[in-house]
Amino acid sequence: MKEVEGLRFRRLNRPTVITDELPEQRYKGTGTYSGKVFQVTLLSLGGFLLFPLLFIILILESPIQPEVLSLKEPPLMSGCWEPNLKLREAQRLFEDQLVGPESIANIGDVFFTGTADGKIVKLIGRRIHTVTRLGKLPCGSREEESSCGRPLGIRVGPNGTLFVADAYLGLFEVNPTTGEAVRLVSGGQLVGGRKLSFINDLAVTQDGKKVYFTDSSSRWQRRDYLHLIMEATADGRVLEYDTETRELSVVMENLRFPNGIQLLPDEESVLVAETTMARIRRVHVAGLNKGGMDTFVDNLPGFPDNIRPSSSGGYWIAMSAVRPNPGFSMLDFLSQRPWIKKLIFKIFSQEVLMKFVPRYSLVAELHDGGVCTRSFHDPNGLVAAYVSEVHEHDGNLYLGSFRSPYIAKLDLKKV
Repeated sequence: MKEVEGLRFRRLNRPTVITDELPEQRYKGTGTYSGKVFQVTLLSLGGFLLFPLLFIILILESPIQPEVLSLKEPPLMSGCWEPNLKLREAQRLFEDQLVGPESIANIGDVFFTGTADGKIVKLIGRRIHTVTRLGKLPCGSREEESSCGRPLGIRVGPNGTLFVADAYLGLFEVNPTTGEAVRLVSGGQLVGGRKLSFINDLAVTQDGKKVYFTDSSSRWQRRDYLHLIMEATADGRVLEYDTETRELSVVMENLRFPNGIQLLPDEESVLVAETTMARIRRVHVAGLNKGGMDTFVDNLPGFPDNIRPSSSGGYWIAMSAVRPNPGFSMLDFLSQRPWIKKLIFKIFSQEVLMKFVPRYSLVAELHDGGVCTRSFHDPNGLVAAYVSEVHEHDGNLYLGSFRSPYIAKLDLKKV
């Protein structure tokens, strides 16, 4: 090999120096085109996603018109309200054999309750017997609930009959033996210029002459109860039905979701759970203070449902959602932000929203002055979920539920 050829060979294989400028210059045209395609695609995708959102926010009307609500800072969950796991000592009865046993009554050792499929049932031992059906089939869907019926509050009258509040169909007196049902008050009728749209709970005087009951809203029905809670509408009422004269009158109005109701021993007042406001009101239905109202207990650590007497002279309160302190209460947060409530209900259905509501079951015994004497908890509702009522009988608490497929039984000797 000649020296010249060797030099030429080395020159041909000399490494090429690649600078930072070379690729940019080489692919400048291609890169600009790809970037434009990417930008157009991104903007198109953003517009595709943003347009429905803007439509929801700006055009779609919210089903609720919430008001700004002022709730006090939740009380500390300490002392009597100290969290515990005592409700987890309960056992489930009739699991998956009934759904939504909202309220419970007993005659001796025989128990009665109303279920989500519109029936009044009798519980004897381990067996379930149908007493009657207040509405008509079919049952099971949201649309069918108003014709199927939804029994809520239930009480035993002085003559051994059952008094039942059906959210849609009205007030009934039921013979627990024959199943004969007599309608006392029709649901949906106008009383004082407003419809009975959401009949909830009831209380009967010892002589059976007066029945007091709550109508939670004239705007919302039971199947839209979350709408009522979020809207915080002050259109609930307490009414009185005279079983002798058959007269129906309004005792108190402008309440925010009046729920459970319980007569005081003198029968001149009733306690009413004002669920949205996390408090219990005392409404005077007879005597010198008739027509008046005051507060029995304010600023509860949860949202009260039914109220029932305890064997020690107090009252059992059921709460299926709490306002944790320390902690974060979603309902308290939203109470001051109605625009967020509107947006939420534009996007999500009630069924979807219920999945995001933290489950926490709390039952408490209150005495005169609203003083808490003891409370039982089930954080996350692992054993007793969605509690709606506490019915005490023979040393046990029987826990009703507006949603769960069972009744929970708690032996008080274990807690």
